[in-house]
Amino acid sequence: MALNNGNNTASLGFEEQIWSAADILRGNMDAAEYKHVVLGLIFLKYISDKFEERYQELLAADDDVEDKDAYLEVNVFYVPKVARWKVISEWAHKTGPITDENGKEEFFNIGGIIDRAMRAIEKENRSLKDILPKNYGRNELDKRRLGEVVDLFTNIRMIEHGTEKDILGRTYEYCLAKFAEQEGRRAGEFYTPSCVVRTLVEVLKPFKGRVYDPCCGSGGMFVQSADFVNHHAGNIKDLSIYGQEANPTTRKMALMNLAIRGIEADLGPYNADTFHNDLHPTLKADFILANPPFNLSDWNNGSLNDDLRWKYGLPPSGNANFAWMQHMIHHLAPYGKIGMVLANGSLSSQSSGEGDIRSAIVKDDLVEGIIAMPTQLFYTTQIPVSLWFLNRNKKQKGKTLFIDARKMGTMVNRRLREFTPEDIAKIAATFDNFDNGTLENEKGYCAAVATEEIARHDFILTPGRYVGIEEQEEDDEPFEEKMTRLTGELSQMFKRSQELENEIRKRLGTLGYDI
Repeated sequence: MALNNGNNTASLGFEEQIWSAADILRGNMDAAEYKHVVLGLIFLKYISDKFEERYQELLAADDDVEDKDAYLEVNVFYVPKVARWKVISEWAHKTGPITDENGKEEFFNIGGIIDRAMRAIEKENRSLKDILPKNYGRNELDKRRLGEVVDLFTNIRMIEHGTEKDILGRTYEYCLAKFAEQEGRRAGEFYTPSCVVRTLVEVLKPFKGRVYDPCCGSGGMFVQSADFVNHHAGNIKDLSIYGQEANPTTRKMALMNLAIRGIEADLGPYNADTFHNDLHPTLKADFILANPPFNLSDWNNGSLNDDLRWKYGLPPSGNANFAWMQHMIHHLAPYGKIGMVLANGSLSSQSSGEGDIRSAIVKDDLVEGIIAMPTQLFYTTQIPVSLWFLNRNKKQKGKTLFIDARKMGTMVNRRLREFTPEDIAKIAATFDNFDNGTLENEKGYCAAVATEEIARHDFILTPGRYVGIEEQEEDDEPFEEKMTRLTGELSQMFKRSQELENEIRKRLGTLGYDI
């Protein structure tokens, strides 16, 4: 997704236009700071546009345009007068006093006006309480640049870009991805690449039931689950969303992301550490999707040693991989499924009891499938990762599907690889065939393996052990002919090399350098 660095945003896609706004604002601010400024403005502009659209409908019908219920009944946030974009845009480059309804005079600039708008929106919409950013008035934020961003947003009608209901969602996701690229390792707290999330969702197929993410970041797993239901003609109301996030700022991003899309979610009353303060202790989920922090250390100070979640063994305090897995298994309904991202060490580690925990989970016939993923999928780490799929009610009892997807995906730039829709569809179809008992093993790609064979490999789950090496195409060129061809090509290369060497010597000689 290359960005146009020119000034003419009319030629850019919608998401790129919003990102160009982020570039205007950036200045000397850290990406982690201006991320919330930009995402907050996206939110404010979008709900203003949606409010204005509904406002005009009510006006045309000669209905009460200030009736809050008339907005809420069509899932539109009510925007009070002081928070409407018309007011925001008028103050883009102004400063001055404002007298409130109590006769109190305050001096405002564009930052203060936006903060006032955010507070007013939260007051009128209880579901947004304490979610929106309200620090636009701080001195560190350049008000001239903030005004320029407001100008840019004023010229963008968000609700007119395409017919998809989640146009803001696509923009939000695009900006999250770009911020993740800039923040690097720190971005793991809030962002999982959308192609990885879509792979989990397309395999699990969360049509109906309770969806849970114990470390939900900015809510990507929930958003993609809702998208899956919508794209398959389902009803989003058939999903109940539960989650938890330890980082308070990231939790607010998730709530804002979900609120805009009309997704109701229970993320608990506050941010909290999942291991030490499980906010959904009695939940039994039908689908669990998660990308927990890789190889998290020092997660247990000893106080959790006797926790009932560790059915398959106490995870080592130096690595939380199997703590996350067992936490999810504990919260899994009788017919529930799990899709999770883990570092590859979880497939083969025998240290600190991890091998025993893994073998116990396999023996309990929970592991439905393992996918070895290619490198460079994440901005945040180069650690190789795998996708684990667990199922309490596997159709293929006593078997596990292994997929080696390390050669799949397409490089979108020098640092990042993405799965294409075709890649994701291929993997989902492979799981479907496995479930239906129609899978044919394919050397170098996939294999359905009995638990007895996994046991012979000491319960190591690295897909490469089971899928084998891709068969090479037969070479029917006779040896003598091949050698004649190859030596002829090599001779031409040597000749060309000598010509280039002579040319370099000649040019250096004209500059007074002899070799």
